[in-house]
Amino acid sequence: MKRYWLLFSQWVTVLLAVWFVVATLQPEWLRSAKRSADGMTLIQAPPSSPLNRPAGSLSAPARLAAPAVVSINTSKAKSKNPQNQDPWFKFFYGEQEEQNPSGLGSGVIVSPEGHILTNNHVIEDADDIEVVLADGRRTVAKVIGTDPDTDLALLKIKLDKLPVIVLGQTQDLQVGDVVLAIGNPFGVGQTVTSGIVSALGRSQLGINTFENFIQTDAAINPGNSGGALVDVNGNLMGINTAIYSRSGGSMGIGFAIPISTAKQVMQDLLKNGKVIRGWIGVEPQDMSPELAESFQLPSAGQALPLGVVITGVLQNGPAANAGIRPGDVIVKVAGKSVRNVAELLTQVASLQPGVSAEVNIWRRQGEVKLQLTPAERPVAKKVRR
Repeated sequence: MKRYWLLFSQWVTVLLAVWFVVATLQPEWLRSAKRSADGMTLIQAPPSSPLNRPAGSLSAPARLAAPAVVSINTSKAKSKNPQNQDPWFKFFYGEQEEQNPSGLGSGVIVSPEGHILTNNHVIEDADDIEVVLADGRRTVAKVIGTDPDTDLALLKIKLDKLPVIVLGQTQDLQVGDVVLAIGNPFGVGQTVTSGIVSALGRSQLGINTFENFIQTDAAINPGNSGGALVDVNGNLMGINTAIYSRSGGSMGIGFAIPISTAKQVMQDLLKNGKVIRGWIGVEPQDMSPELAESFQLPSAGQALPLGVVITGVLQNGPAANAGIRPGDVIVKVAGKSVRNVAELLTQVASLQPGVSAEVNIWRRQGEVKLQLTPAERPVAKKVRR
């Protein structure tokens, strides 16, 4: 009896060793086969670990960033229809239903205190703003401040245990890097799309006053506005803002505001309730080679001539008080060269209102230095098309 037991133990040991080797080197041999009622045999793959994803999977950054991306529902007060007040109109047509317009967008939770970054056009003119978290919680949001010139807005909600996204370093982003766009397109629910960075520093698109967009081919559709553009580490790189489209849907050309710009705007909104920028009161025009030749501007080895032509000056404005006249060419602001209108706007905006700064202009084939005291840039309501 002892001999039989010894043989049995040896066979069991050998079989277990064989099973271990097969399970390690050829696990697909052990896939379970199931026979259905009609005689068809199905081979079922064994369950895999959620942390052991296939090579190339982007589930890790999506899992990290998605909980901090929220949906934003806005509504306006019911419009008053004056015809409803007319008794003759009521007699012939009855009561007309009043409209209660609503909108959809996205946002990103950027602090444990409940601050949310989104687009200004998502919440513009809204009377009620509802935020829906990825975990299903809903709450009303308060507007901390808006900046139509960059199309950004800062909201705040009061909830505990909020998921917070990690802010990335925009200067590390390069063309060709993989990115994810996360938002709520068309109100279907949170959606993740992937693509690459197609271009950096896109400007002069006519979308915002101040532009420095990240361009991506990750699908962005209506409702994605205000959502997150994240890198492969799940860090926030931009706020999705606009698309180029002939159909209204994604055509592979989307734009996001870099987090470096959004962070600066957010800090100003927290501190002042608005973004304070410099303003000098001029009408600028980009320089062309023909204009540069007529002004006899030095090329300084540049492919394009430096400078911006001033075609108009606001009477009694900061530029007029400093002595700038139509026909002058601004070549430097506070020691920084100016190559186009976008750079002039950006550099003037960075000046502190009420603090004198040096401006270099080209006049009568010579360079002149003027001291200019900028005023605060007036806030104009952004009209989006």
